Amino acid sequence: MKSTVFTLVLLACMAQVTRAADEWEIATRQVPPPAGASEQLRKSIASAPAPAVSGQADAPQTNAQWRSAQIQEQDIETVRIARWADTLGVLVEEKEVGGTPVFVLTPLSLDESNRNRLFIHLHGGAYVFGGGRAGIGEGLLIASRLAITVVSIDYRMPPDNPFPAALNDVIAVYKHLLESHAPEKLAIGGSSAGGGLALASVHKFALEGLPFPGAIYAGTPWADLSKTGDTLYTLQGLDKGLVTYEGVLEAAAKLYVAENDLKSTLVSPVYGSFTGFPPTILV
Repeated sequence: MKSTVFTLVLLACMAQVTRAADEWEIATRQVPPPAGASEQLRKSIASAPAPAVSGQADAPQTNAQWRSAQIQEQDIETVRIARWADTLGVLVEEKEVGGTPVFVLTPLSLDESNRNRLFIHLHGGAYVFGGGRAGIGEGLLIASRLAITVVSIDYRMPPDNPFPAALNDVIAVYKHLLESHAPEKLAIGGSSAGGGLALASVHKFALEGLPFPGAIYAGTPWADLSKTGDTLYTLQGLDKGLVTYEGVLEAAAKLYVAENDLKSTLVSPVYGSFTGFPPTILV
């Protein structure tokens, strides 16, 4: 049987960039579907078009354009989130904790063993999207599936509030919650930028001498805002979910970091020490 193959170009080196002596230049090649995939998955892959190199859409160029993009994203997501809350049976309340706006997400079927526990949720969105109710989708799922109360932090974001505003908001909320909860009764986490911010926050807890939470959830964390991870190169154009660094992602990273170092531990927590970190679920 003839194998299904996809033709794609891996842009190991962008045009106009001089290739270093120790770098490879990968030409066009054919990639078969995964050998271990089920027949159903292979059929699904075969019926889909070859992945285009995604994520290179033009990024906003001005602060006004970033704000406009943020508002559009919030308007779309907020409608969907309202339906989720009803479907999942989670009560959504807007409050302020430690001077920072949060959404308290309480499942209608709270597990009795979680009555004194809280999950601190940090939304994703490349550190620039997901503000307001648009960012609580994952928190709703956590509240519903774990039957635990979730405090989803609506942390400040650029262009108006670049690093370390988001980190400071997390610290403020965490310190306030420690007044009423033992640290081991708290968990912190999120996905993408939320996962990265959770790891950076725990680094900050260590610097400030704060007790660590009982657990961390790091869902595909954006823990390195620079382009140094191997898979950003090897999977470019192949992984449909992993967008390219060039484009919106790179622009968002630079907008968030402002004048700071992209490889600072509190910006890109992967460069910090994880000795003594709490138990962590890394997805």
